[in-house]
Amino acid sequence: MPKHLPLFLFKGLSPRYRDSVRAITPGLPLFLYNYTTHQLHGIFEAASFGGSNIDPTAWEDKKCKGESRFPAQVRIHVRKLCQALEEDAFRPVLHHYDGPKFRLELPVPETLDLLDPCEQAGSPA
Repeated sequence: MPKHLPLFLFKGLSPRYRDSVRAITPGLPLFLYNYTTHQLHGIFEAASFGGSNIDPTAWEDKKCKGESRFPAQVRIHVRKLCQALEEDAFRPVLHHYDGPKFRLELPVPETLDLLDPCEQAGSPA
């Protein structure tokens, strides 16, 4: 990963996902799932270990100054910006459970299977 790429902070997750985020290590490929549009964005790469309140002012809780509403966070680099994938394009790759939900942690085969459709989707316009 080139060092000159900008560093971003993934929107954190609620506290119940802290253990999943803490398992993230630098260099790990990451995808961002938009719960509203049901699209998968990527390809990102962890630039830090996952942690809690890496930037406590990110998505700051207006009721609790200095605390993030989404404390489970990780810094990322853009590995390759691809066109967002619609759910029907990535759903067959992921092993879903409990209806529309899927695991946050992906095994290596699923991750590799997700890289292909992202790269085939091309860059955003």
